[in-house]
Amino acid sequence: MAEYPDNLLYTKDHEWVRVDGTLVTIGITYFAQSELGDIVYIELPKVGERLAQNDSFGSVESVKAVS
Repeated sequence: MAEYPDNLLYTKDHEWVRVDGTLVTIGITYFAQSELGDIVYIELPKVGERLAQNDSFGSVESVKAVS
């Protein structure tokens, strides 16, 4: 069974966020990874680009789905 670290914040859409001061790191949960399967394309903002809360910022395409 996958472990879910306590130092991360989780969304209902199977994403996680780690906040360290003004730096935020994002990712997807183990469940999302297993549902997506192999990722064939990912579009993300440039490192250091500022985003506002609740903004969409990228997309993931896998052999099973596009999110």
